[in-house]
Amino acid sequence: MPHLLESRGLLKDFGGLNAVDHLDFHIDEGEIVSLIGPNGAGKTTFFNLITGFYPADDGEVLFDGHNLLGLSPYQITELGIARTFQTVRLFQEMTILENVMVGQHCRGRSGVLGAVFRPPSYRAEEARIRKKAEEQLAFFGSRLGGYRLDQMANSLSYANRRRLEIARAMGTEAKLILMDEPSAGMNPKETEEIASLIGKLRDERGFTILVIEHDMKVVKGVSDRVVAMDYGHKIAEGTYENVANDEHVIEAYLGRKATREDQDAS
Repeated sequence: MPHLLESRGLLKDFGGLNAVDHLDFHIDEGEIVSLIGPNGAGKTTFFNLITGFYPADDGEVLFDGHNLLGLSPYQITELGIARTFQTVRLFQEMTILENVMVGQHCRGRSGVLGAVFRPPSYRAEEARIRKKAEEQLAFFGSRLGGYRLDQMANSLSYANRRRLEIARAMGTEAKLILMDEPSAGMNPKETEEIASLIGKLRDERGFTILVIEHDMKVVKGVSDRVVAMDYGHKIAEGTYENVANDEHVIEAYLGRKATREDQDAS
């Protein structure tokens, strides 16, 4: 059975530095895979290659039977990949509901002329988009739904801005969601809630999820499989326990060869 997403020999060179160095990677439908590694390992660059923010210098990226290389971020979103970012990127002057409706518009048919002239078909589509967005936000309960729908995005707490970015990604009707450090800046309770949310997105909504994460408690709690990177290379892959005890991973994080004491401590 073909993988949902696969990269083969993927290369990104920045002036002689291979930020992603002939990377082979895959994720299957229904998986939650965590991508770990020290800062500068190439994780976010890999996300940028998948989503069309950077052009690749070599290799290929295949998603659901489509070659993604050369496509724009918008085209890749239409195919079924959505993402969140290390730094939250919302439409701050829009409401919670409007932010998620923006995500829904990538599935719309009316286009710019429809928005200008507002024929009956456009109004019907807007009603459909609004209803779908409200359904997505209901998933988050009182954090984003209900009376909060018309609340401005710039008035939300940091944790709820993170949730709203995930809700907007859901609104694109993606098959695969890429999350870049979703627990960054969270307190322990919020981190626990985000980890639970990641599991529910797969178990209750059917999303496949690829997550970059530095919090190892989150990685251990949510991952079906873990892939570790360093200097643009994949250095380990497998269960959390196997990867956490891999000598190459320990060396990448600690900057020296793993000892028996390091492995026993992990």
